[in-house]
Amino acid sequence: MSDLQARLSQLWIYPVKSCGGVSLLSANLTETGLEWDRAWMVVDAQGDFVSQREAPRMALIQPTLRHLEMVLRAPGMLALHVALHEAEEPVEVTVWGETVKAYDMGALAGQWFTDFLAQTEEGRALGPLRLVRFDPAFQRASSTKWTQGVQALNQFSDGYPLLVLSEAALAEFNERLTAQGQAPVDMARFRPNLVLSEVAAHTEDHAQTLTLVTEQRPVSLRLVKPCARCSIPNVDPRTAELQPQVSAVLASYRQDARLEGAITFGMNAIVTEGLVPADSDAPEAVLKVGQAVQVQVF
Repeated sequence: MSDLQARLSQLWIYPVKSCGGVSLLSANLTETGLEWDRAWMVVDAQGDFVSQREAPRMALIQPTLRHLEMVLRAPGMLALHVALHEAEEPVEVTVWGETVKAYDMGALAGQWFTDFLAQTEEGRALGPLRLVRFDPAFQRASSTKWTQGVQALNQFSDGYPLLVLSEAALAEFNERLTAQGQAPVDMARFRPNLVLSEVAAHTEDHAQTLTLVTEQRPVSLRLVKPCARCSIPNVDPRTAELQPQVSAVLASYRQDARLEGAITFGMNAIVTEGLVPADSDAPEAVLKVGQAVQVQVF
């Protein structure tokens, strides 16, 4: 074991699963990850989640968080205002085959997504769509196979509360991408929550824990599972156009024996220290861009 010093250089949340991200200077750390991360999700008529895999134009939907509402904007659409603390009918929805309790956000929100997304790239109709809010009383746990038995909750993420990636990993990837005559891509392609600077490329692959000393209390994160990559990094978040060379370059050097050869980039993490107990009135820990991070590697 050895300790390295890094810095938290970026914080990101994705309020609506598979839509645009929000870059933050600070974020509350909750038991399900960063506050408001993947708190909402788009589902089809069967209640199954919809993502950029079927609808790349979701990348063009940009959320903005205000004091009491989320505002969603998309090209050619009037802004959709969604109350942060209100919801309508309780429903059950499915994410990665798991049934989850949620709240429907109403007909207007559903029609807005139906109108903008309309159909897949192959021309298959997507509608009718609905926007749902995760039921905060429901406990959706990460796989204990990877958390070593620790219960770690998340909302509508792919399975873990946090995703960690280093700036150097992106820089190395872009060197390989530009060597093939392609334009470099930015961090938004890979949708991390926490971005580390001042460490070597893919230090996160070999890290066991990250420790941050916040103003409220020390926070410890355990890096538990490599993040297997699908086709979403191929989607340009600015245009929704597909760039399959991104996946091709990843496949050329990021096959991971820990996941039986799957292509990975970044590490999923859980919180092991620093959360506020449910019966406590203490403030949540606040992560801030620029904070020092102690990285324990093995």
